[in-house]
Amino acid sequence: MAGIHQVLAAAAAGDAITNSALEIRDILRTAGPSEVYARHISNEMEDNVRRLSEFPHRGAGDVILYHASIGEPLVHAFLLSRREPVVLVYHNVTPASYFERWDSKFAELLNLGRSELIELRHRVAIAVADSAFNAVELGAMGYDNVRIIPPVIDPYRLASCTPAPSVMYHLEHGLGGQFALYVGQLLPHKRPDILVHAMHIATTYLGLEMLLLFVGHFRLPAYRDVVVEMVRELNLPNVHFVGTVTSEELAAFYARARAVVTASEHEGFCVPLVEAMAFGKPIIARACGAVPETLGDGGLLLPHDAGPAMYAEALAAVMDDQVHQELAARATRRVSDFQAGHAQSKLLSVLLEVV
Repeated sequence: MAGIHQVLAAAAAGDAITNSALEIRDILRTAGPSEVYARHISNEMEDNVRRLSEFPHRGAGDVILYHASIGEPLVHAFLLSRREPVVLVYHNVTPASYFERWDSKFAELLNLGRSELIELRHRVAIAVADSAFNAVELGAMGYDNVRIIPPVIDPYRLASCTPAPSVMYHLEHGLGGQFALYVGQLLPHKRPDILVHAMHIATTYLGLEMLLLFVGHFRLPAYRDVVVEMVRELNLPNVHFVGTVTSEELAAFYARARAVVTASEHEGFCVPLVEAMAFGKPIIARACGAVPETLGDGGLLLPHDAGPAMYAEALAAVMDDQVHQELAARATRRVSDFQAGHAQSKLLSVLLEVV
């Protein structure tokens, strides 16, 4: 029986691409063999993802579904060496310029990712982009058969979790106030510095009594040190870095947040926005990358060049109950557009074309 197997550069717990690949795998297994293979696998994923070196010999009708987000020479060589048709799922490669100052090797991998995609064009039967923003990037790299399909994710995956009781108790009784929540890796293109400065303006000049919690992994130690020092210099005891959390813990943070906020200026889709909508949370973001098409009318969309002062005013606005209720209602309406079945059916149609 023909198999459709997925290939990732890396698989890690809590990673949006990994989560999407696992959901796709479960769907594909209803029709035939399907596994997820990766070059790098975190300890938590070893039971769910297989090593690329274990990829089977080709069977008749087999297809490779490749998720691209960064350069990886061994994965690229593997794809060029195989004969199965490749369906490319492009999650976006962040411009290397954001990382050159902080991690030159990581920046090189990002540059490599784009050059590998250009070289891979002749192997790709159909390319899938998470967003129109990503489709434009693929077009610029010479891809002309691009389908736009949102990520195959369950928007209610976290909302259906039982929030961690200990975290809920701490947020309700020990935190000391309402908070705005940022979810995601803290990376230069995510611009956490804008949110830190916004909190300084909001507390110092607007008298806002709100906390800001950053939930996510600090990938770059040098960048982490700069942001943490910024918080210290501005004397912001109401800004906290939580770090990596479990799904149940993250569900608790979403459940208790007054608002969810991001200042990212380059996103290929932005899954945390959909997660926040599933919790009916007011969202503050700005019109950069694919954020406008992901958010739609599901939150407060600031101009692409919005700075700390505008974010401070937006944070103050969501403390008003009427504004809060209106934005929450928008989020709840918008999330229905991301029902997992819609993306699943579109992706399966693409795979059927290739099979």
